[in-house]
Amino acid sequence: MAGEFLPKDAAKLGAPKAITAAAHKLARIVYHLLTRREPYDAMVYAKHEKFWRFRAEAKLRAQARALGLKVVPVAG
Repeated sequence: MAGEFLPKDAAKLGAPKAITAAAHKLARIVYHLLTRREPYDAMVYAKHEKFWRFRAEAKLRAQARALGLKVVPVAG
């Protein structure tokens, strides 16, 4: 969750802004848990991560197709 989020944004935004963004993300999660009185469910974030991975893969396939390349999956 935030552990994977921080290095990606640190490269993009710089360390201070990435730390602030990660803290904000965690604060939103905690706020939601406290106000809704719901237990933490990691499956929600796993499902969301799976969706974004699918979107990233689709975007890369489209970019490859635009460049006239063919994407071949690696078994493993």
